[in-house]
Amino acid sequence: MSLTITLPDGSKKSFPGPVSGSEVAQSIGQRLAKDALGIRVDGQLRDLTARIDRDAAVSIVTYKKRDGSVDPDALFLMRHSAAHVMAEAIQRIVPGAQLVYGPPLEDKFYYDIRFPDDRHLRESDFAAIEAEIAGILGENRAFTRYEEARDACLARLKREGNKYKLDNAERALAADPDAKLSFYATGEPGRNWEDLCRGPHVPSTGRIGAVKILSLASSYWHGDENSDRLTRVYGTAFGSQAELDAYIRQREEAAARDHRVIGARLRLFHIDETVGQGLILWTPAGSIVRKELQSFISAELRKQGYTEVFTPHIGRLELYKTSGHFPYYKDKQFTPFLEREDLDRLSSSGCTCAEMVNRVEGVSARLAAGINERTGTQTITPDRILPDDQLLGGFMLRPMNCPHHAKIFGSAPHSYRDMPVRLAEFGTVYRWELSGELNGMTRVRGFTQDDAHLFCTEDQVPAEIQGCLSLVKTVFATLGIKDFRVRVGLRDPDSDKYTGKRESWDKAEQACRDAARSLGVPFSEEPGEAAFYGPKIDFVVKDVIGREWQLGTVQVDYNMADRFDLSYTGPDNRPHRPVVIHRAPFGSMERFCGVLIEHFAGAFPTWLAPEQVRVLPISEKTNEYARTVEDALRAAGVRVSTDLGNDRIQGKIKAATDWKIPYLLIVGPRDAEGRAVSLRVRGVEKDAGSMPLDQFVDRIGREIAERRAELSVLTQ
Repeated sequence: MSLTITLPDGSKKSFPGPVSGSEVAQSIGQRLAKDALGIRVDGQLRDLTARIDRDAAVSIVTYKKRDGSVDPDALFLMRHSAAHVMAEAIQRIVPGAQLVYGPPLEDKFYYDIRFPDDRHLRESDFAAIEAEIAGILGENRAFTRYEEARDACLARLKREGNKYKLDNAERALAADPDAKLSFYATGEPGRNWEDLCRGPHVPSTGRIGAVKILSLASSYWHGDENSDRLTRVYGTAFGSQAELDAYIRQREEAAARDHRVIGARLRLFHIDETVGQGLILWTPAGSIVRKELQSFISAELRKQGYTEVFTPHIGRLELYKTSGHFPYYKDKQFTPFLEREDLDRLSSSGCTCAEMVNRVEGVSARLAAGINERTGTQTITPDRILPDDQLLGGFMLRPMNCPHHAKIFGSAPHSYRDMPVRLAEFGTVYRWELSGELNGMTRVRGFTQDDAHLFCTEDQVPAEIQGCLSLVKTVFATLGIKDFRVRVGLRDPDSDKYTGKRESWDKAEQACRDAARSLGVPFSEEPGEAAFYGPKIDFVVKDVIGREWQLGTVQVDYNMADRFDLSYTGPDNRPHRPVVIHRAPFGSMERFCGVLIEHFAGAFPTWLAPEQVRVLPISEKTNEYARTVEDALRAAGVRVSTDLGNDRIQGKIKAATDWKIPYLLIVGPRDAEGRAVSLRVRGVEKDAGSMPLDQFVDRIGREIAERRAELSVLTQ
């Protein structure tokens, strides 16, 4: 049986029968065969040794692509393989350690491990583990895949006594009864270390490059806080030691900019366990930053004709079922809660908490089929189907602002002459994130979106998207954010997680593509990244140390109007469905501020700085003049304080510098006589010289009013 392999350049190669990836690489050239780490078969990443038994499109995965960039699939293979090598090394150092699972991530990998009660892993073990890893890499043992029959595999795992691997196998079979259970040995099966794994991996341990263990963290089996507590061991791998060293330097710089550390030191926000994990307490200083950002974006919204609204933090569960947020994101929501009357009635009748939740979330037999049609893969089990008269209303913390805005639009009649209707709100929403996923301000359970929904006619969609993109560009330009890329999230044609008609999706996706092209920056199309209701344009920002953050987003939605039965009267005097555009230039205030703290390392532009000027009198003799300077600045709207302490001037300068204040004004007798100030600019070691007080007040006022990204008092 002959087969044809189509290569990325469109050329074809014929083989007399099944062929391995390494043989395909060898047929192209010796250099490629030497550099090959894996293959993609019809887009699916596989081992280099995998057999190809049908006509297929095949590409060879090497560490570096033709343009010199690193192939993400190569890093995936390398880090997945490094996780196995690290696990082998750890089991040598700590016999009895039980492996759970170890996936590769975007820039690292981890392995969750259950350690014996009498022997926990410590950072002091890292050096010994890395020495073992180096030895395994030096042995250059092959990653050898073999499959085992279902029953034999399960019996083997039971004998080995690792309930975690047994659970992994049983879950794989439950998801796909025909799944093939495979093991990977680093070397010869039966003689070398091996692990239950679906793969793929690099050809051998010597192809991994450089590996380093990064840190330890706690985790839970299946993310369940009531289940077994595990140790998560993080590591990373790169193709060379130089790349690894550069990554470690970046991590060190990231640690120095950690918004959690800087935020605590500058008293910008606080997280208190008694309030709740993932819930931000904005302190006075942080509130200034947030308020300035809100004022800035609000002024821009007024220019574009937005109307501000306010909506409640909770709503009836049925509202979010209608919008689709509850069925599609149910696992990410806080548990719904009952009305007081129902709660008291059910409690007095002996109804358990589980039964109460069942009645709130339950699906009636009448609706079960409809929900299955809409969600595709969602299964409504018989025990969740209740008679209609037993279902309860219930409320929940809102996961999104969209349904509330839809209800505002639908509360009044609209003509095509009214369109577009632009509703904006700084609306706080709530998501149930696992505790292990929380991270300061950048991953939280309650966050405020600079949210807006634009209800427009189909003809208005391109112009409205352009207005949204213009707003995002204004935000980035004002904050000096220049390095960003654009990602267009599209529907995955093979997935059933989306709602709405195909033709509506086609229109929305094309509108996003056209808008992205107009930006004049590179953009990528990524199937599977769309929201369940529509495609989106995401702005991915690269900060000063090279990390990427997804911030602003614009989404086009042809489905919300159908869900909420929204309409406007067209020129034909008939009802028409509006198109809804969701947009949030900041994304969330919490995440955006967290990113800004790290981007600026706490040294905000003057207009954002919680304290913009501090006046430092040299001695008590100039305290009165210092107050005069403070009064003049305060009258001009500048956030200013005066240090009237007894410290020497150098101590005052150091204390003020630690707070990252943009401008320090040192005043002595000569300054008082000439109504001047001696200026020191943040980041500059030496004094900048003397300046008339009135001139400084005027210049800093203009710098603040114009929201300049740089300190410009000296250059105006």
